Amino acid sequence: MDLLADALAVGGVRGALGARVEGADPWGVFWDPVDRAVIYVVTAGTAWLDVAGHDPLQLMPGDVVLLPTGASHVVSSTPGMAAPACSYLVPADASESGAVLRLGAGEVRTHLLGASYEYDPAVSTPVLGALPAVVHLPGDHSGTCLDDTIRLLARELAQPQMGTAIVLDRLIDILLIQLLRVWLATHPEEAKQSWLGVLDDPLLSAALTRIHSEPAKPWTTAQLADELSVSRATLSRRFQARTGQSPGAYLTNWRMDVAASRLRESDDTLETIARSVGYTSVYAFSRAFTRARSQAPGRYRSAVRRTAAAVG
Repeated sequence: MDLLADALAVGGVRGALGARVEGADPWGVFWDPVDRAVIYVVTAGTAWLDVAGHDPLQLMPGDVVLLPTGASHVVSSTPGMAAPACSYLVPADASESGAVLRLGAGEVRTHLLGASYEYDPAVSTPVLGALPAVVHLPGDHSGTCLDDTIRLLARELAQPQMGTAIVLDRLIDILLIQLLRVWLATHPEEAKQSWLGVLDDPLLSAALTRIHSEPAKPWTTAQLADELSVSRATLSRRFQARTGQSPGAYLTNWRMDVAASRLRESDDTLETIARSVGYTSVYAFSRAFTRARSQAPGRYRSAVRRTAAAVG
């Protein structure tokens, strides 16, 4: 099992093109915080990123920067600019129409791709939420596939063709995976402090693979330890140190994340979903889900779909 792919899927992570941006010096724009991750790719020229609490960051061609929690920020041609605010409806409209978002009135010197990733903020395995507030990968990615994806993005943006919007959406999904790969490889100590760190821990990744593969199974710490040929004490200690949870707590939280995903994505009955995550009665499942999400399963499904319909 691919634990990262599984966590992203259950977390409802979905990428979408924000806008193609052209910066004509001088230019700048302020964005309010949003409940999604925001990513920028510099395909030509340079830009500055100002995020509250962080030093201004100069972005060069090929740079990728991710704001996992969608913090408010300024993107501009010079640092410290008092840039005008812009509604997120503007890039959404530009993306919908295929238009380029032009900033400034002079000569265009900078080309950016802005995108966002929606995700379930209540998920207990927060892949994006586990990252630093600003993730910056400089343009030299040591020949990784991230470089190839950026070149494909730049080429598609420079020469839009039939189906360009679909190609860009797919590349944006790929971009996130490759960004995470590069970040994990280049920041191993930071990764160890988050859920992402378990991906490089053979014992814990094996334990999580079993839980993710069979969430309905009544796993106990002793059963997991026996399958992995380690002591219960060793597994408990490693689990707590790296995830901040006991194996039993992780299992319960993962079950609720899987249930939330199925409530969002499927029309399965509550009985079916309850059985799929190890509950023999809808009542017991509903009580556990309400504790985890502060909302009964049926109400959660209705609320999520109302929100999706309003956004759509």
